[in-house]
Amino acid sequence: MPHPLNAPIIDMTAVSGSETNPLVTCSSDENLCTWVLDQTGNEKLATAVDWLVGKPAALVGLIVIGLLVRWLLHRLIDRIVQRAEVGVLPNRLSRAISGGKMGAALNLREDAGYTRRVQRAATMGSLLKSIVSGVVFTVVALMFISELGYDIAPLIASAGIIGVALGFGSQALVKDFLSGIFMIFEDQYGVGDVVDLGEASGTVEAVSLRVTRLRDVNGTVWYVRNGEILRVGNMSQNWARTVLDVTVGYTEDLTHVRRVLEEVAHDLWDDEEFRGLVIEEPEVWGVESLGVDGIVMRVTLKTAPMEQWGVARTMRERVKARFEHEGINLAVAQRISWQESAPSAAHADDETPS
Repeated sequence: MPHPLNAPIIDMTAVSGSETNPLVTCSSDENLCTWVLDQTGNEKLATAVDWLVGKPAALVGLIVIGLLVRWLLHRLIDRIVQRAEVGVLPNRLSRAISGGKMGAALNLREDAGYTRRVQRAATMGSLLKSIVSGVVFTVVALMFISELGYDIAPLIASAGIIGVALGFGSQALVKDFLSGIFMIFEDQYGVGDVVDLGEASGTVEAVSLRVTRLRDVNGTVWYVRNGEILRVGNMSQNWARTVLDVTVGYTEDLTHVRRVLEEVAHDLWDDEEFRGLVIEEPEVWGVESLGVDGIVMRVTLKTAPMEQWGVARTMRERVKARFEHEGINLAVAQRISWQESAPSAAHADDETPS
């Protein structure tokens, strides 16, 4: 008979059904499976309860947590958007100006600026909400798959590889989207602005994350990729300026001409029809240049955005009418034409060979 000391050793933990039982597989030492196993000692019951109760509860919990996180982040974005909608005037001009034409004009533009800020804030809020929803959904999906017992390491590795491949293959597209985001954040231009984008200029009709659509004065619609925009000249933000050059002849009295221009500009400033359009007292800067055809006098008027062209047309009409009344002549091009006269008939007969 074999000696008792040589008898095989029996692992009692496999029989006792304790939490250290290696025959029982639980996803965690503290989950429902372990608790049922400790209470009943039944491996099959513990596994069944884990899959029928523990797994669904964990999955539902992940979904609830994901929705809660998404809701909280969306609320935070909404508060940020509300603050962005309030905004302030550039350089806090509204605090430095009280009453008068300029104040009235800026208040008028402040209403338009508020609408512009609301649109821009809503666009950025929608973009941020989409990004947050995508990130939360991706994280919850990965945790969902991991909770089902699958290895998510290959998925993460594959996503990294696909991301790198897309990054290299769509660099221009990514550049356009990033440029569009920064343009909207920085409020470089908006719908209705008159801009110069280098290759194209006109009125902005639509701004998206990838392209900007604008229409020029001839009615042509231009689609400009945001990533290709190197500079932006916006003629519609905050205020504008009309620069009017008037050319008079060298024989005119410049003192008289300057006084007449100041009176015409001041009359336009006092005109009720242009209240809120001309926002500062016009200035006559004086002689701008001495040209071949005459002397150039420069007049400037600070106007509300998008009003500089209409103000300039009216100013030209009034200057023309006033100059005619004052007898001031506008400069005209000095041209000398030479005309060779035809030889007379008698001279032609003398030159006729006999």
